[in-house]
Amino acid sequence: MSSSTVITNIGTLVTNDPSLGDNSPLGLVRDAAVVIDGDRIAWTGESSKAPATDNRVDAGGRAVLPGFVDSHSHLLFAGDRTEEFNARMSGRPYSAGGIRTTVAATRAASDEELEAGLTRYLAEALRQGTTTFETKSGYGLTTADESRALRIAARHTDEVTYLGAHVVAPELADDPAAYVALVTGEMLDACAPHARWVDVFCEKGAFDGDQARAILTAGKAKGLHPRIHANQLSYGPGVQLAVELDAASADHCTHLTDADVDALAHSDTVATLLPGAEFSTRAAWPDARRLIDAGVTVALSTDCNPGSSFTSSVPFCIALAVRDMGMTPDEAVWSATAGGAAALRRDDVGRVAPGAYADLTLLDAPSHVHLAYRPGVPLVDGVWRRGVRVV
Repeated sequence: MSSSTVITNIGTLVTNDPSLGDNSPLGLVRDAAVVIDGDRIAWTGESSKAPATDNRVDAGGRAVLPGFVDSHSHLLFAGDRTEEFNARMSGRPYSAGGIRTTVAATRAASDEELEAGLTRYLAEALRQGTTTFETKSGYGLTTADESRALRIAARHTDEVTYLGAHVVAPELADDPAAYVALVTGEMLDACAPHARWVDVFCEKGAFDGDQARAILTAGKAKGLHPRIHANQLSYGPGVQLAVELDAASADHCTHLTDADVDALAHSDTVATLLPGAEFSTRAAWPDARRLIDAGVTVALSTDCNPGSSFTSSVPFCIALAVRDMGMTPDEAVWSATAGGAAALRRDDVGRVAPGAYADLTLLDAPSHVHLAYRPGVPLVDGVWRRGVRVV
């Protein structure tokens, strides 16, 4: 039998439900309480009106918000690329293989080694308040290696993405058409049973618009819903393709035309921004202010991967978004919770409202604004996932 718990004496509660709070997008409730029953939220409101429960937790005036929803990560890999990062940050040329370096290490790793790495990064993210995460394949690039990555991922999350189309496999570098045929044929057949999503890196040096359309369309025919790496390094067709195919999200969105922004604003496709990548590569920052002002739904995510964004910290990404991408603290927190849920087309996470999963983050601070106000400080003091306190 499930037991009920009330978290009371919450200084500021972020619900992401304007009907429950101050009519802002964050739905802020002051001097609040939350009742957990089993794995769901049963009640929210003012502390003085909280119903009786089996257990009681005193938040001591600290802030509570939804667990972060990290809707873009690459956690199935082996090795790291320290030398590459060090060279880039030191201004030295470096000619190693980038993604292909990780591909070689991943192919050589055992299932146990890949799963140990995945669980390590998930535990790291959980300690920082992430309770829902998506992760991708993409570092195997063979049928066997892509499918085993997805099988491992599916043991830890429902949000699994097939990214056989990360780059062209090295052994088919001179025949990209043959690799696209593999990704849309035998590899897709093996991977689709273990995934919810299909993704493609639509960029110069990876896959062009026609190839990306073929890959995403083949995935849809197998029951996978599209998402896409779009417009990260240059202007290109990725965002328009995302809208055309009703992709759940177009991720990166750094180089956008006015037509791209308008297309996103008039679609259900979320623009997922990944500031860890810009931080780690010294690239131009996405213009979140432009997107939000146009009415685009924006998500914030880590893009945790060994090459361009080796961080699992959503709070770090919130601070970057506020400092360098034109977001307010409220907008950044919303994008890292409700925005991430929208990018996964979920309404049972990313909010603190009756019926949603009891995924909560307790901060050692009176307000969610401290996530940007005190960057780099380990403010997460408690985490509940599906109603169970795990941190």
